[in-house]
Amino acid sequence: MTKKQMVSKKLSTESYKGVRDFFPEEMRLQKHIFSVMRESVELYGYEEYNASILEPAELYEAKSGEEIVKEQTYTFTDRGGRKVTLRPEMTPTVARMIASRSKSMPLPARWYSIPNLFRYEQPQKGRLREHFQLNVDLFGVKDISGDIEIISLAHFLMQAYGAKQSDYVIKINNRKITESLYKHYGIAEEEAYKLSKLIDKKNKISADTFDTGLELLVPKKASEFKAVLSSNKVVIETLGEDNEGVIELLQTIEGLKKLGIENVIFDQTLMRGFDYYTGIVFEIFDTHPDNMRSLFGGGRYDDLIDLFGGKDMPAVGFGTGDVTIKDFLEIHNLLPNLEKKADVYIVRPDKTSIIESMKIADGLRLAGLEVLVDLGTKKVADQIKQAEKSGASFVLFIGEEELKTNIFTLKHLASKEEIKKSITDIQTLLLEKK
Repeated sequence: MTKKQMVSKKLSTESYKGVRDFFPEEMRLQKHIFSVMRESVELYGYEEYNASILEPAELYEAKSGEEIVKEQTYTFTDRGGRKVTLRPEMTPTVARMIASRSKSMPLPARWYSIPNLFRYEQPQKGRLREHFQLNVDLFGVKDISGDIEIISLAHFLMQAYGAKQSDYVIKINNRKITESLYKHYGIAEEEAYKLSKLIDKKNKISADTFDTGLELLVPKKASEFKAVLSSNKVVIETLGEDNEGVIELLQTIEGLKKLGIENVIFDQTLMRGFDYYTGIVFEIFDTHPDNMRSLFGGGRYDDLIDLFGGKDMPAVGFGTGDVTIKDFLEIHNLLPNLEKKADVYIVRPDKTSIIESMKIADGLRLAGLEVLVDLGTKKVADQIKQAEKSGASFVLFIGEEELKTNIFTLKHLASKEEIKKSITDIQTLLLEKK
């Protein structure tokens, strides 16, 4: 292809499939979602961290799960011959970081991040190839008080977005209960792994497909095992209330109820897709009939840091994506008014006051006001129209006459009311109305 041909060929304006462009109006919503996340978790004392989107592929091959590594990651070999992956999740990264300081850092440690994550999967409602995700993790707390804090924080976050408890349900299980059931029914380790994957997909596949898979994995006790999966009461009766997993589960639910969190239910089919979970797992589900899906979840992963040679470190956490949160807010009519608004727009009646206008604008900005300066050569009426389009509350007229007298006209666009004052008085007035 010649240079002329290359120039004449127009590039597409479409983004890569499964990712998003954030125009200013979308960015305002994104900032709102992120700000609620940050404010909520920081009220619990969590500190923000971050890391590169690139990680050695072996980090995920070790514990994330075969399906995620082989089918859903962007993995490539770099120029140095190293196998590299665009992070599909954040938990292995934070485990690596914690392990690097595990012998010296004070515990418990409360960390959070809002990274962008990448998974090669079919884009669909609530699921894209790139998304941002709040990750919240608590390190160094072995008993269920850690699980209770993490789940109550997730609940607090939902409340911070304006949700009611009836808008969502918190489903909870314990991987120890699942392991006890496998042991009770004599299911070998290899079949147990496959069975966990099958149960995790239970609500995404047909009943016939699920039954067929169950018959293959537990041929002699398929019907009995299916009955257990259909009733949490049968699960507890089968294992007994003195089972370690059952005790942790019931104490966690009771602790949450004492905190006023009533929308918690035991779901024995809840698995979570990652292999590293070791105890309590949970997911928050939307109850709206048009969006009945998992919004986010997490659980306990006490063994993951051992992979890096760090000291024994119990850990529990959760992640929630911006896409599912956005869908939830939209369907429950919880999106705030995010129209662009500026405090004041400076209108210039003549062409000679641009530098002076910029100087005055900077003074107002230092006081904490958002100020736009008209940089064009349009007529005053057109500048005012532009001020209205920009969402400004006031227009401030700065021309040669105003600069000579130091008396400026401030106009409220909604009421059309005008006042004439010094810049100092105008600044005071604008701050009062902000």
